[in-house]
Amino acid sequence: MKILFYALRPFDELQYCEPNREKYGIDYTWTEEVPSPDNLHLAEGCDAVSTNPCEVRPEYLEAFAKMGVKYLPCRSIGYDHLPLQTAKALGMRVSHSHYPPEGVANYAIMLMLMATRKMNQIMLRAAAQDYSLPGKMGKDLSNCTVGVIGTGKIGSTVIRHLAGFGCKILAYDLYPNDAVRPYAEYVSLDTLYARSDIITLHLNATAENHHLIDDGAIARMKDGALLINTARGTLIDPDALVRGLESGKLGGAGLDVVEDENGICYYNRCGEALPNRELNLLRSFPNVIVSPHTAFYTDVNVASMVESAFEAVADFAAGRPNPCEVQL
Repeated sequence: MKILFYALRPFDELQYCEPNREKYGIDYTWTEEVPSPDNLHLAEGCDAVSTNPCEVRPEYLEAFAKMGVKYLPCRSIGYDHLPLQTAKALGMRVSHSHYPPEGVANYAIMLMLMATRKMNQIMLRAAAQDYSLPGKMGKDLSNCTVGVIGTGKIGSTVIRHLAGFGCKILAYDLYPNDAVRPYAEYVSLDTLYARSDIITLHLNATAENHHLIDDGAIARMKDGALLINTARGTLIDPDALVRGLESGKLGGAGLDVVEDENGICYYNRCGEALPNRELNLLRSFPNVIVSPHTAFYTDVNVASMVESAFEAVADFAAGRPNPCEVQL
């Protein structure tokens, strides 16, 4: 069995490939390039193709299938960048990566702390040598009610870690997690919106929750609420978010993901006009923190993401079940 890794980063991911080749007996080849019509031929002789969150068109999968590719192990928790219906029609199997939830969970809490303490304003003004106090007074996270939407592995870790701050924690999930009940109160989505000082999102991207946070949701939120998103950009309607910030209904936001970030995140765009109007607007707000989809980015997580691709293909080859396989 052999994997082709697209968009493999030589400065961090590559070091984990050879040890996993030896561990799992799976061969590999790689390129720094994202999939494109010019490099699809690299999949010749490969049984699996692994990508990170980048554009993968249906016709790419059709080309891979003709070359004998049967498995698509994503090097990310999310897999919404893949045309899943095309994969299903072609009989391809898909898996997502797995890594410890602490990295993303703690990053979300960091964004909460930065937003409540107005860290963006403090740092911007300090860079201009403005060390005065007016406009910098923040809030204690301990005195806030935090609403957590999505209580899977990452959301439940956020809840457990937030409990140490002494916050009041509300939770919403279609499938409540009994493990978090000692720390959080499950409530309806409307109740969470109305009572939360901070709302943090921890959901996969699906058709059902696309633009979960829209004008209607923001209107039901507490005045001055802070919105945190380390999950998927498509959970928030960016136009609605801008309107909520402009009107003052929202007190700020901490965003590690935004809609239509492909082609921007993970690239050096210094000196360029970003091809994302809403992102440009969001970056202009002093009460909005935007980071380039880096909540996952720890040494442990990168190692786990690479290994999970090898592990998934080894399980596929051996006919073993893989808990990270996507049910198409």
